[in-house]
Amino acid sequence: MSFIKSLGLITIVLCLIFAALVYLQGYNWIHPYIWYMILFFLIVTGFTYYIVSAGSKSDPGNFQMYYLGSTLFRVLMCMGVVFVYVYFATQRELQFTLNFFLLYFIYTGFEIYHILTNLRRNSKKQL
Repeated sequence: MSFIKSLGLITIVLCLIFAALVYLQGYNWIHPYIWYMILFFLIVTGFTYYIVSAGSKSDPGNFQMYYLGSTLFRVLMCMGVVFVYVYFATQRELQFTLNFFLLYFIYTGFEIYHILTNLRRNSKKQL
């Protein structure tokens, strides 16, 4: 399955899970901005994957540089969002941070899985 389809599928599954939690529990466990967080991670994950895949196709020898650059971009963007929210918010800072980093780990793990799958496929072609 292509990366875009898989990214869309995992986003839809997460939206359904969070919608069910909001329906059953209200916003006790889930922050009201969860939908913006999901959109943020959808965009950031798609962009970082694009950087890594385009870079590794044009210059396969520098894959590490593209991967570390995209990881740095992701980390700085996420830190910036969390710091801005915690600085300006008056309530639910911990809930926002926990929800945010749960999504961070889910989307980062998803991206790593797809990158490693592509690397395995490309290394088998070279042998």
